[in-house]
Amino acid sequence: MSTATINAKASGTLTIGGDLTVNRLGFGAMRITGEGIWGEPKDPAEARNVLRRAIELGVNFIDTADSYGPEVSERLIAETLHPYPNDLVIATKGGLTRQGPNAWIPVGRAEYLKQCVEMSLRRLRVERIDLYQLHRIDPKVPVEESLGALKELQDAGKIHHIGLSEVNPKEIEQANKVARIVSVQNRYNISDREHEETLNYCDRHGLAFIPWFPVAAGKLAQPDGPLGETAKRHGVSVAQLSIAWLLHRSKAILPIPGTSSVAHLEQNVASAGIELSDSEWREVEAKAKGQR
Repeated sequence: MSTATINAKASGTLTIGGDLTVNRLGFGAMRITGEGIWGEPKDPAEARNVLRRAIELGVNFIDTADSYGPEVSERLIAETLHPYPNDLVIATKGGLTRQGPNAWIPVGRAEYLKQCVEMSLRRLRVERIDLYQLHRIDPKVPVEESLGALKELQDAGKIHHIGLSEVNPKEIEQANKVARIVSVQNRYNISDREHEETLNYCDRHGLAFIPWFPVAAGKLAQPDGPLGETAKRHGVSVAQLSIAWLLHRSKAILPIPGTSSVAHLEQNVASAGIELSDSEWREVEAKAKGQR
């Protein structure tokens, strides 16, 4: 597939919260930061090129978080893309603090989350955040307190929609008593289907399911692994096959593969155009299941 024909529109669309319609292949902006998701990117110019190229390729959903960098990802998005295209939806998250590279600790106190939202608004240069997600439920803080703070800011017009990350159906229902939840972001891919029950819940209840870590890992990710032959037969990589499988798996899924490379971004977006028959997808799933 030539780069001229690659477009995220090939993934179809998904509507978040009843009014935010986006192409169903988004971009996760975690990896435009430094190693360990800490500090500035190794190649700032390439990070900006990735963001610009994503828009050119029809990506109109970008997922970020205040903890990516921290602050670096949100700032780069605004510096590169503001003023934003009319159809661009930017989702961000708060509630994880950083102590160093690859170190993350949840803090869900109301006053902290309110500060997180205010700072994200400033860094992203927006008056309202399209989708604000609680990055993790803090086990030390009642979820009613954390979600209550976000609901206050939603009522004040600073947040449009609210989502959750790394939750199960029971936690979604508990949160829904405080604020309407429209999306869930859990770890999920063809080799890691621990959150199948949560995906099915989202499917039934009209919630967007945004899988992080969307590409197969371990043996499945290797060119000579169980999926390598199928990928080669279709002229794609195992990573591309993994992303295409997510799009096939459920209309509720909005994959957000991330990268710091324009070439890798183009490969990811090309996944939207991969088509296999139902029997071929069953073969892929059977091969993957044998490795889980």
